[in-house]
Amino acid sequence: MKKSINGNYRPFSVNWSTVISIAIIGLLFFIFGFTTWINAILIPYFKISCELNYVQSLLVAFAFYIAYFVMAIPAAHLLDKFGFKKGIMIGFWIMAMGALIFVPAALTRTYGLFLLGLFSIGTGLAILQPAANTYITMIGSKENAAQRMSIMGACNKTAGIIAPLLLAAAIFRPTDTELFRQIPLMDEVTRDAVLDELIRRVIVPYAIMAAVLFGLGLIIRYSILPEIDTNKETSEVASANSGKTSIIQFPHLILGAVALFLHVGSQVTGINTVIVYAQSLGLPLLEAKVFPSYILGITMFGCLLGIVLIPKFINHLNVLRVCTTSAIVLTLLFFLVRGQVTFLGHTSNLSIWFLVILGLSNSLMWSAIWPLALNGLGRFTKMGGSILIMGLCGSAIVPIFYGYFADHYNTHTAYWVLLPCYIYLVYYAYYGYSVKNWSLKKLTVNIK
Repeated sequence: MKKSINGNYRPFSVNWSTVISIAIIGLLFFIFGFTTWINAILIPYFKISCELNYVQSLLVAFAFYIAYFVMAIPAAHLLDKFGFKKGIMIGFWIMAMGALIFVPAALTRTYGLFLLGLFSIGTGLAILQPAANTYITMIGSKENAAQRMSIMGACNKTAGIIAPLLLAAAIFRPTDTELFRQIPLMDEVTRDAVLDELIRRVIVPYAIMAAVLFGLGLIIRYSILPEIDTNKETSEVASANSGKTSIIQFPHLILGAVALFLHVGSQVTGINTVIVYAQSLGLPLLEAKVFPSYILGITMFGCLLGIVLIPKFINHLNVLRVCTTSAIVLTLLFFLVRGQVTFLGHTSNLSIWFLVILGLSNSLMWSAIWPLALNGLGRFTKMGGSILIMGLCGSAIVPIFYGYFADHYNTHTAYWVLLPCYIYLVYYAYYGYSVKNWSLKKLTVNIK
C-alpha cells in the first residue's frame, strides 16, 4: 500500500505490460529448454538406430551448439537490422525448418541430414537467445537481474524435464529393451528393416514441433513485447566507455564468455551422457532414460531457490562462488566415493547420484554470469550478448572430449573433463569478473 496525494491509502499498481513481457520471455526460455534438452534422448537413440560410436553420437550436441558460435555475430546484425520482435520470428521459422529436415532424414536414415536439421535449430536459437537473455537482463534493476534469470532458468528446466520424457514416450516401446539386445544378432536385411522402422518414429514428433515453432513466430511478432534500446547509456557508463571502440576492450565480458563456454559445456556433458553412463552401470535404456529429467529437476529446484534468495539473502556474485566451489567438490566425490545404492527404484553405483546433484551446482551459474559479464557495456550490450551466446558452443566441444575419452578409456574416467571446467569457473567467480584492462604483463583486477 502507498499514500495518494490526499493521504488515503491505495493498492500498489501493477505494470501488466512488464508482467506480460516477462511471461512472453518465459515462454521463449521454455522453448529453448524443450528443443535443447530433448537431445539427451536423441544421442542414445541415434547411437542405436544409426549404428554410431560415442564420438559420432555426440555430434548431435556438436551440430546443435556449434551453430551458436558460427551464427552469433550474424544474429547480432540481424537483430540490429530487424529489431527483437521480427528477429525472434525469423529465429522461430529457422528452427521450424530444422525440425522439418528430420522428415527426409528419417525416411532415408541419413545421419548427416539429422545433423543439418539440428544445426538449423541451433541457428534459430542463436538468434533467439541473445534477444531473450539481453532483454530479461535489462528489463529491471541490475540487482534483481539474477533473480529474473533464475525465473527464466526455471522455465527452461521445466521444459527440460518434460521434453526427454515426451520424446521417449513417442519413440520408445515397452518391448524395445529386448529389441535392442537382438539387433546385433540380426542378419543385415532384417537389421536394416528394424532400424528403418525405429528411426522413422521421430517423423511425427518433429513435424508437430515444426508447426508449433512456425506458429510461435507469428504470435511473438504480433505480441505486445516491446523493443528495447540497448544503445542508451547512463552518463556514468558513457563516460567510462568513451574511449572504447571494440567489444574486445571489455575483458570481463570475454572472460565471461569463456566461463559460459565451460559452464554450458560441463552441464550439457553431464545431462547428455548420463543415459549412456547409466547403461554402462548395467541399467537398461528404458530405465536410464529418466536420469536427464532427474538432473534437470534438481537444476530447476536450484533456480527456484535463486528466485527466493537473490538478492534479498545473497547476491549473484556470491551465488556464483558457492555454485562453482560446490561443483568441484561434487566432481571429486564422483570419482572418490563408490558403492551400490538403491534410490528412487534404481539400484546403481553411488557415483551417478553425484552426477545428478551436480545439477544443483549448475543451476544458477548462467543466471549469475550474465549480469556480471554485461555490466557496464552500454551501447556494446547487444554485441556483448551475442559474444556470450557464442559461449554456448562449449556444449558442442566439451562433450566431444568426453566422447573421445569414453571411446578410449571408459564412460566413468571420461568425466575428468569436468574438473578443469569448474576450476576456471571458480577463477571467474573470484577474480575474472572484475578484470577491467588487458595487459601483456598482468591483468588489472579490481576486487569489489
